[in-house]
Amino acid sequence: MSQATLDHPQTQDAAQVQSPLDLAMRLFESAADRLKLSENLREMLRTFTRILEVAVPIRMDSGAIRTFTGYRVQHSDARGPFKGGIRYHPEVTMDEVKALAMWMTWKCALVNIPFGGAKGGVVCDPREMSPTEIERLTRRFTSSIQPIIGPDQDIPAPDVNTNPQVMSWILDTYSMNTGRRALGCVTGKPITVGGTLGRLGATSMGLAETIAAAAKTLGMPLHEARIVIQGFGNVGSNLAAILHERGCRVIGVSDVNCALVNRSRLDVPALMRHVRETGTIQGFPEAEEVDREALLEIECDVLAPCALGSAINRTNADRVRTRILAEGANGPTTTIADRILREKGVFILPDILANAGGVTVSYFEWVQGIQSFFWTEEEVNSRLKGIMRTAYLETFAMAEREKIDMRSAAHMIGVRRVADAIETLGLYP
Repeated sequence: MSQATLDHPQTQDAAQVQSPLDLAMRLFESAADRLKLSENLREMLRTFTRILEVAVPIRMDSGAIRTFTGYRVQHSDARGPFKGGIRYHPEVTMDEVKALAMWMTWKCALVNIPFGGAKGGVVCDPREMSPTEIERLTRRFTSSIQPIIGPDQDIPAPDVNTNPQVMSWILDTYSMNTGRRALGCVTGKPITVGGTLGRLGATSMGLAETIAAAAKTLGMPLHEARIVIQGFGNVGSNLAAILHERGCRVIGVSDVNCALVNRSRLDVPALMRHVRETGTIQGFPEAEEVDREALLEIECDVLAPCALGSAINRTNADRVRTRILAEGANGPTTTIADRILREKGVFILPDILANAGGVTVSYFEWVQGIQSFFWTEEEVNSRLKGIMRTAYLETFAMAEREKIDMRSAAHMIGVRRVADAIETLGLYP
């Protein structure tokens, strides 16, 4: 779990942080208004198919029994099986999981893959748990939610503080309980047990493609562009590596411990070696350590929040100085901050578009697992880039046609596609 501690959010005054569920519902209602959806359709789209809360008791290494709380929320399966990650974090809440499940529905529809939205989580702090305790937690949680998951029903994936190893425990537990090896029951698995090439960096690759497309739209050369990345876990670190290889100047990064700035250019490969050796960016000698809040205010060409939600809010939005905001995290920008940034002329790549690369390659993995026929990494990346470019172009075209921002356009496309599926299927009985 070496990346587990790297994606935590900035500490914020709770009064300044918008509820993720409130944000998700506001975005949905706004899209529904623009689409002029009937109240009947709205009722079906805003309602969650299934909400499960489970107790997860495990024996700790000390011998004591400790009970954790787990959630699995399924929003809509109108376009296909439920799909969504599982996160381990002390601040997981039911409302957060519901919001993320709804966003996943729109995200899958936006990139036009045949999944609906789901999300799961366990309230725990993996930093305070041993690997064996995390394994027991994973296996017990999997068994608890097993009645509602499966390759044709609901397919989990990695999220905050979970990784391929956790997914392999889910696969093994599901397989032992059902008596059959079902590679399609979970994605984000290690290559050795049916994972796909290209999955680990998929979210970052998709994010990089949307950044490149946005830069082209704005006429902004990407070579030598200044990049600031909040969060240096799987998404943030891989994004830094990809953009560094493409000639960008990564000038600032942060993790849960600190923020680093080198206004000339960070040596990203050296920084990643440092993180592998120490578990944190802290102590990297070739950069200045700054306050994590101040990192978001550094003048740059691309700012990519890749931690948790509400990092950019009413307290700091007016001090953000970037041309492109690329949302690697889910819900990193509150409603008020979004308005402030748009008024300043910031080009926002919304989360349901920008970070959709992960679920897209999860779809590829699911397809490969069902067929037991696996693709090369070149095939995976080529298909991913094509889907992300198409989704960007469709979103930008909608924004131009309707004279709206990219976030509103992305939600309009996602909500419309799910609404069309519901209308086509009809209502049973």
